[in-house]
Amino acid sequence: MTDFPPSARASSEAAENTGRTGVGPGFVHLRVHSALSLLEGALPIKKLLDLAKADNQPALAIADTNNLFGAQEFSAKAWGAGIQPITACQLSVFFDDGLDSGRRGEPALADLVLIAMSEDGYGNLMELSSRAFLDTETGLRPHVSIDYLLSKSEDIIVLTGGASGPIGAALLAGRKDLAKERLERLAACFDQRCYVEIQRHGMEAERKTEEAFLELAYEMNLPLVATNEA
Repeated sequence: MTDFPPSARASSEAAENTGRTGVGPGFVHLRVHSALSLLEGALPIKKLLDLAKADNQPALAIADTNNLFGAQEFSAKAWGAGIQPITACQLSVFFDDGLDSGRRGEPALADLVLIAMSEDGYGNLMELSSRAFLDTETGLRPHVSIDYLLSKSEDIIVLTGGASGPIGAALLAGRKDLAKERLERLAACFDQRCYVEIQRHGMEAERKTEEAFLELAYEMNLPLVATNEA
C-alpha cells in the first residue's frame, strides 16, 4: 500500500512557520507543471525540487493538468529534499451554462486548481482525474462536469484559475453576471476553501480581469491567492 501524499494543510502550516521566522522567501508555488503535463511542462520532478530548494522554498505544489501521474514520485522525492509536497491537480471543468467555446462541437472548458487537504481529498482528486479521462469523448480534452466536481469537493481547496479559469473566461466574454454566478456556486460548495486566484505574467487577459477579481473577492468576502503558473 502506498502512502498518501502529504496534505495541503500541513504544507500551509510549514509555509506560515517559515514566514514567521524570516527564513526563506515566504512564497510557495501552488501551480507548477512538471513534464507530465504534456505541452505545458518540460522539467522533471527532481529538477523542479532542485530549483525550489535553491530558492529556499519551504513547500511546493505540482498541479499537472488533469492527472496525478507524478504524485507518488513527487511526494517521496520532495520529502527527501526537505521540501513539503502539496498534492494538487489542474482540472478542466465544463459548466454547461451557455458560454460558447468558439469551436464547433467542443464544450467551453476552463481550468481550476484543486489541492488535497487530506487522504479523503486525495481520493477525490484521484476520482476526478480518472473520470476526466474515462467519461470524455475521444478527441476532446479530458474534463469533468461542474456537477461532478461539486459532488467530489470534500477536503479539497479550489483556486479559481486566474484569467484562464471559469471566472476569468466569463469576465473576458463580457459576462460579469455569469462570472459571479460561477464563483458563488464554487464558494457555496467549497465553503471556506475557495480562493480567488490572480496572476501577473504580463498578459492582456490578466490585466483585463484583475480588477473584477478583486471586486468579486471583496464583495463575497473570499480570500485572494497569487500564483505564478510555471
